[in-house]
Amino acid sequence: MDHYDSQQTNDYMQPEEDWDRDLLLDPAWEKQQRKTFTAWCNSHLRKAGTQIENIEEDFRDGLKLMLLLEVISGERLAKPERGKMRVHKISNVNKALDFIASKGVKLVSIGAEEIVDGNVKMTLGMIWTIILRFAIQDISVEETSAKEGLLLWCQRKTAPYKNVNIQNFHISWKDGLGFCALIHRHRPELIDYGKLRKDDPLTNLNTAFDVAEKYLDIPKMLDAEDIVGTARPDEKAIMTYVSSFYHAFSGAQKAETAANRICKVLAVNQENEQLMEDYEKLASDLLEWIRRTIPWLENRAPENTMHAMQQKLEDFRDYRRLHKPPKVQEKCQLEINFNTLQTKLRLSNRPAFMPSEGRMVSDINNAWGCLEQAEKGYEEWLLNEIRRLERLDHLAEKFRQKASIHEAWTDGKEAMLRQKDYETATLSEIKALLKKHEAFESDLAAHQDRVEQIAAIAQELNELDYYDSPSVNARCQKICDQWDNLGALTQKRREALERTEKLLETIDQLYLEYAKRAAPFNNWMEGAMEDLQDTFIVHTIEEIQGLTTAHEQFKATLPDADKERLAILGIHNEVSKIVQTYHVNMAGSNPYTTITPQEINGKWDHVRQLVPRRDQALTEEHARQQHNERLRKQFGAQANVIGPWIQTKMEEIGRISIEMHGTLEDQLSHLRQYEKSIVNYKPKIDQLEGDHQLIQEALIFDNKHTNYTMEHIRVGWEQLLTTIARTINEVENQILTRDAKGISQEQMNEFRASFNHFDRKKTGMMDMDDFRACLISMGYNMGEAEFARIMSIVDPNRLGVVTFQAFIDFMSRETADTDTADQVMASFKILAGDKNYITVDELRRELPPDQAEYCIARMAPYTGPDAVPGALDYMSFSTALYGESDL
Repeated sequence: MDHYDSQQTNDYMQPEEDWDRDLLLDPAWEKQQRKTFTAWCNSHLRKAGTQIENIEEDFRDGLKLMLLLEVISGERLAKPERGKMRVHKISNVNKALDFIASKGVKLVSIGAEEIVDGNVKMTLGMIWTIILRFAIQDISVEETSAKEGLLLWCQRKTAPYKNVNIQNFHISWKDGLGFCALIHRHRPELIDYGKLRKDDPLTNLNTAFDVAEKYLDIPKMLDAEDIVGTARPDEKAIMTYVSSFYHAFSGAQKAETAANRICKVLAVNQENEQLMEDYEKLASDLLEWIRRTIPWLENRAPENTMHAMQQKLEDFRDYRRLHKPPKVQEKCQLEINFNTLQTKLRLSNRPAFMPSEGRMVSDINNAWGCLEQAEKGYEEWLLNEIRRLERLDHLAEKFRQKASIHEAWTDGKEAMLRQKDYETATLSEIKALLKKHEAFESDLAAHQDRVEQIAAIAQELNELDYYDSPSVNARCQKICDQWDNLGALTQKRREALERTEKLLETIDQLYLEYAKRAAPFNNWMEGAMEDLQDTFIVHTIEEIQGLTTAHEQFKATLPDADKERLAILGIHNEVSKIVQTYHVNMAGSNPYTTITPQEINGKWDHVRQLVPRRDQALTEEHARQQHNERLRKQFGAQANVIGPWIQTKMEEIGRISIEMHGTLEDQLSHLRQYEKSIVNYKPKIDQLEGDHQLIQEALIFDNKHTNYTMEHIRVGWEQLLTTIARTINEVENQILTRDAKGISQEQMNEFRASFNHFDRKKTGMMDMDDFRACLISMGYNMGEAEFARIMSIVDPNRLGVVTFQAFIDFMSRETADTDTADQVMASFKILAGDKNYITVDELRRELPPDQAEYCIARMAPYTGPDAVPGALDYMSFSTALYGESDL
């Protein structure tokens, strides 16, 4: 190994010196390396008649290791030690390691002791170093070597293959397609690559491994399951196995190159011999063709027909145009091949070629001259014969022309007359076909003269004893027979068209009748289905009874409707019977309607199914309305009692409030008894509310059994409660007013009598006119301003009416006003003494606390000339005690 090779080896081996020990700790990778390296070693050791089973055990004594190096290097190593002792084993291993080092491989951290001790990692590292040096280092592809060269070789070989992309020596090989592509590229007959699938890596890998082992003598160094089951297969194992493919195929290529050199020499000799054979055969074939062609050109036997002579002329032209030019080319090529062969033999120092007797180039030229002489005479004879036959064929040509015109006219006429297009035609199309047939009959009659002319020409040719009379007579007879046949077919087609027209007219009438009856019947069924499926909403028993009556009337029409249905179907069946009896092929469906018997039967069946459903729905609704009617009656019976009762109680309360029976205390007692009786009536109102809730849940919106609604009852009940409470309150206020103002019972009775007298509408209130009349009757003489002032007192809310309470308040106030000023002045003087004001402290001292604070809040400060802080004036004091007045 020169310096460059040694340096290159060191450069490549340096990255592998510290081969990745951590990766060897991966059990999957260690397993792959064990199997691959063992198989690789055995592929070489078997040449020496031995093998290993356990890679770390079988190399411990160094004997098989030295034998392996001798096999793969082809060199003899030092004589091994045969002893069994450890020192002997270490010596043998050291000899092997020294030999490896002598090949330019630097071993780092790999010693004989580790190998002898069976260190797996060191043993695998040593074997990988041997594989790199003896199996991979010498690989060279396009100025790249070792690992890069092997990778480039794989990429170039697998480039044309789909789904193969070799980028490394681990995951690029997992799917197995790379191995299969290498085998198929060199031995395509071993693997059907088109059947391989990328998603089936186990099959791909096993196929490649089995084929390589069986046909390429490459041992199975890998397990498909290990490669597929490993995320990243071991690179060293893959490289070792792939290098076996490289060496297997590169050896075959060298043998092929050597064989090609030998074949090239043999090919030159074979080519010269083939040229000799080709000349002999070509010369023999050309002379034989000339020998056969000259008698054909010398044949002068005349023909009776222009066609035959023209055929001879055409054959002669074909001879000139087609047959002779290739022979001219063959003659030229023969001379060229002869000269080329002589030149090659001369250059190869071989003797000149001497053709067989009679096959010299001069012999061929002499035969060719005879051929051209015969050819010239044959052409002159052909032209003379053609001019003679032209005169005889003139009359026959006239016959042929007329016959051709007639035959062209009759072409397709028989097929047209035989066609049964009327079987699938409509009535309108049949009528059109009849008119078209009438036009054809007129055209047929017009061609009668041409047929007679053709027959006359044929007769004349027979009389002149024309050589081709048999063919003329046959053609004439054929034309006459065809003419007779056309006449028969014409009559037959007319009869068929007229018969079909009658049948279709009958069917058309039936179709029309079917459509006229099917349309309204279909509309009736659709309306019936719509009505039967229509959702009904009823609120009374009378309404549901009306729907039930209408439904019963509808059911009564069903038998007649069924008869109509059967009649319509009978029309359709009659059409079908005509079609079957007379074998009429109907081109389509009924043109007058799209309603089919199947639709009619389907809708009829649907109607029959809907009738019982409608019966059930009406029955259920009838029961529901009966229940609703019971609820109405129950509610009506109670409402008709409670409503008048409330109205009566309202009237009684009104009378009590107006009438003057007994004292106010008696009236109050009487009203409270009424209130108690009214409150005791509440359970009946609650019961009515329960019945009303049932009515609402049943969605009942009207009730003919009563004019009272629950809302009326509620409003009346609330008004009754409000009225009794308000009336009791009014009586209580009247008692308070009476006691506060000192009004006697007689005065109260007078006030009530006056109020009732002028309450003309008896509503418990007087309007403005009634109140004015009342005041006038009591001696008040007032203008509009005074009346307005009084109305503002009795009607502060400006409702336009005066209640009895307001009337009492006004009358009691009017009576008491004359005493008010003196009472206020006396009260003020008592509290103020000699002053014109009262202080807040004095008021708080003389009055209870709550009343004092009430007065203080309503009093204004005193603002007189002698005003002092916290002083109150007279007007504020009187207002606090007696309210607003005209004091």
